Amino acid sequence: MRFMVMVKATKQSEAGAMPDAKLLADMGRFNEELVKAGVMQAGEGLHPSAKGARMKFTKDGKRSVVDGPFPETKELVAGFWIWKVKSREEALAWLARCPSPHPGQECEVELRQVFEAEDFGAEFTPELREQEERVRDLAAKNT
Repeated sequence: MRFMVMVKATKQSEAGAMPDAKLLADMGRFNEELVKAGVMQAGEGLHPSAKGARMKFTKDGKRSVVDGPFPETKELVAGFWIWKVKSREEALAWLARCPSPHPGQECEVELRQVFEAEDFGAEFTPELREQEERVRDLAAKNT
């Protein structure tokens, strides 16, 4: 099973504060452990929401762009990992080993399971499964 691990933003990260050398080294070591254990599939930090945008979709299909920054800092994501583990408990055990992503500040890291094909049941027809596999194969070539 896969999990997305989301590092929540803080006022400092939203202000563009960059991590110091110690945190970069600590996270580098942690990421290396994750990779060597076969857990980490992806992971990146994100620029502040001031450099981002959101697409709003209305009920009638209209779209509009809302430029950042976005007001609710505690709801924003500053970085993420994708982990492949055997269980939620294993993901939580890895998360317990993670260096604090925002040392000296209160912060949260959110863990959410990623949907897999089998989670969709009969609605996910063989044709849709084949399409999903094709898309994943093509996406893998983009990395």
